[in-house]
Amino acid sequence: MSEAVFYRIRALLEQCDSSYRVVDHPETFTSVQSAIARNEPLQNGGKALLMKADGAFVLAVVRADQKLDSRKLQRALGSRKLRFASREELAALTGGLVPGAVPPFGLPVFEFSLYVDEQVTRNDRIAFNAGMLTRSIVMPLTDYLRAANPIVADFSTV
Repeated sequence: MSEAVFYRIRALLEQCDSSYRVVDHPETFTSVQSAIARNEPLQNGGKALLMKADGAFVLAVVRADQKLDSRKLQRALGSRKLRFASREELAALTGGLVPGAVPPFGLPVFEFSLYVDEQVTRNDRIAFNAGMLTRSIVMPLTDYLRAANPIVADFSTV
């Protein structure tokens, strides 16, 4: 788990004058467990999924109560091939993070293009693990979108 990733996120949020709160909690392994630990509705959770599209890695964010629709994301990216990053690729590209700990940020936190599903933008807040399974950030969605500067597209399903 990476304190360094948490500090990069915090520095970005401070630089963007974003409102946020940090929630330290017991280790969580599922979106439902995280929602309970954060005392937030499941739909406010942002799941960040590292994908490989035509040889390049991208980060796709969907609401925690939804699933990634690979075909929709493939169309949004204009890619021919799409797959989830392996556990080893994820660790190598994120400084050792494990699935579930990846926060929903591209540059400057990670060297990935960032795509956020349009369903995420319908919430008032977003909650996400911040580089570890024991620390989350909850923040207003408007502040998140301003700091993260993602490409918004339709690529989720229920």
